[in-house]
Amino acid sequence: MPRRDGTVAGDPDGELEPHALLRRQRELASLYATAKSLTALGGLDEVLQSIVHHAHDLIGTDFTYLSLVGADGRLSARASEGTISPAFLAAGIPAGVGLGGKVLASRSPHWVRNYAAATLIDHDPGFDRLVATEALVALLGVPLVIRGEAVGALFAADRSERSFRADEIALLTAFADHAAVALDNARLYEASRNALRELQIAYRKIERAQAVHEALTGVVLGGGTPGDVAQLLADQLGGSVTLLDRTGAALVHRDSASSPCRTPPATEPADTVKDTPRTARCTTSVDTAGVARSTASIQAGDSYLGALVWSRQAVADHGAPDETDLRTLERATHILGLLILKEQAVAEASERLSGELLTELMVGSPGISPAQRTRTRARHIDVDRLNLVLVADSPAVSPTDLARHLHDIARERAGLAGEHLGRATMVLHSTGDDHTVEEVHHRLRRTLGGPVVVVGERAVEHDWSRAFSLASRCAAVMRAIGHTDVGATTGRYALYAMIFDTERVGELDRFLSDSIGSLLDYDRRRGTDLVDTLSAYYLNRANVAATARALHIHVNTLLKRLDRVSTVLGAGWRTENDLELQLGLRLHQLRTIATAPS
Repeated sequence: MPRRDGTVAGDPDGELEPHALLRRQRELASLYATAKSLTALGGLDEVLQSIVHHAHDLIGTDFTYLSLVGADGRLSARASEGTISPAFLAAGIPAGVGLGGKVLASRSPHWVRNYAAATLIDHDPGFDRLVATEALVALLGVPLVIRGEAVGALFAADRSERSFRADEIALLTAFADHAAVALDNARLYEASRNALRELQIAYRKIERAQAVHEALTGVVLGGGTPGDVAQLLADQLGGSVTLLDRTGAALVHRDSASSPCRTPPATEPADTVKDTPRTARCTTSVDTAGVARSTASIQAGDSYLGALVWSRQAVADHGAPDETDLRTLERATHILGLLILKEQAVAEASERLSGELLTELMVGSPGISPAQRTRTRARHIDVDRLNLVLVADSPAVSPTDLARHLHDIARERAGLAGEHLGRATMVLHSTGDDHTVEEVHHRLRRTLGGPVVVVGERAVEHDWSRAFSLASRCAAVMRAIGHTDVGATTGRYALYAMIFDTERVGELDRFLSDSIGSLLDYDRRRGTDLVDTLSAYYLNRANVAATARALHIHVNTLLKRLDRVSTVLGAGWRTENDLELQLGLRLHQLRTIATAPS
């Protein structure tokens, strides 16, 4: 009998209709065939479709379908037989409404004679429209229960009003029980396959990681370079690998031969490394162009040596890299740390030897001893060809660091570099001194990213000491006159040659004595500073007020000093040709700067 709410609960104990034996045989045969299909453990959709197909044939309704509760809490059809509307299969309704909601809530069969007319069912407007399209009228639903939880329902529907018999309800329930078993088994089977697949993938990753680690070790033992390590990683991981130095500048960039990441290495370091924590653990980011970068710093104890950046196209999971690949990248930083320390040790030993040889040549010049010739020849340097001495100076970089940069140039040019008497110095062979000095200045300027002065002087007959003295004094004068970013030979500053040429010191003394000698004597005897006062006076274009402000004295005090100058030089010093006087004051000032300790 129908219930008062318009639904009917199933009763499996009803009487059998005529020909029940024949029908029961067909039912049992179909159930056996369905159960047998489950043993194949095929795909879930395939098994569920088989359930629906056999249920449709046996029950004889217009159509049959099976729905499951998804992760979103909606009941959606997964298999059907006899439906005519594609939209019906694509639809989903909340699991708590409709006839399906009652079946799931009670975990028992329910049916209605006329779905659209049932007033005590919570209708879903969207599904009701599909009901009209499909011409669904009578509907029977039975639950799919797995370990006490209703996970879906199996439905049989007719396009005309009717009641469902107890044997039909029992038969559909039996099919639903098979479907629940199929669903549970398929899920377990799929989980087992996924677990096995993940285990196989993990094993292959471990094997690859082990092979990469062995290859990295082989690179070190075989005398490989950081570039070899970067290429090996790029080929194994895919994408591109960039090695950065302490400042974030790219030292090495290597692309995978099979799957390179077309990203200009020059744009990577500043954006990638500036916020990188000083730890070997990787950090990963994805830029707006869809390029994922994993960065690990290279350290030796507390010393930061640089960073390793792995770039590749981001995948669908926002570029999240595989943990095994990240561990491989991190292990590579240890290898690179060893290689960098090794290269630094070799470079430092080479720089130390180069600096020692440079000092020996400077101290022992002019001339070359047999021992010096032997030692330079061992370094593949022809000491007889070293005819240009260069001195470099920068306000932002220490002489030691400047000398380190000069070492790189000296190695390429078969020269020597080091720090001599507090100045970064290099000696090398040159056929065009002006061009060589300008080239070295350009290279240092680009490396340092700031102003630098490079002065060159040709060494005649192996007299490197004299050339060094001229170049270093010229560098001091250049800085004093405001030339802080230039590369030039001392010849371009011939006007000041007598200041830093020790062999012409007598000429300078005579000129200074003739021009300002009386003022210098007066200052020494009286403890005054007439020379500095007069220098400031000319520097401020003979403007009394400006000169007083520059010297931080009162105008009256300045006028008294200028009167004393008139007493020493004569009253006509302001009206006569004072070019010689001004030049003497300037040369005296520059000489003081050039001869001051560095």
